[in-house]
Amino acid sequence: MGRPAVITIACAVALGTGAGVANATGPPPAPPPCSFTLSTPARDGDVVTATVQSSGCAALAAPYSAVACLGSTVGPTRCEQAQGADPARVSVPYEPGVTFVATGRGCAGWVGLSPAPDCQPLGPNSATP
Repeated sequence: MGRPAVITIACAVALGTGAGVANATGPPPAPPPCSFTLSTPARDGDVVTATVQSSGCAALAAPYSAVACLGSTVGPTRCEQAQGADPARVSVPYEPGVTFVATGRGCAGWVGLSPAPDCQPLGPNSATP
């Protein structure tokens, strides 16, 4: 009669300590193969520009593409794409007193393989230059 009580207690202790319980959230996500940065919108003469560029990659990884988008509170958003390690740069006409918003994404992959399916979203960064 004493044996079932021992098994019940052992199971309760194992469950209470997490032993034998699968992690419901799974392992943490792997870092992206490359990191990318998005500049804050900046005035350059008669235009405002924003840039997305790679800021470093893991061993055996390389940038695949970058997209920079720039819009304002009074105009449409414009996007430009670059391939490989080239920075993506987008420009829109400058308008005094207008807030400009930059967004973008950087895509990377492991050398010799297809690009990673999850691109790194960037932004929004906003400024009134």
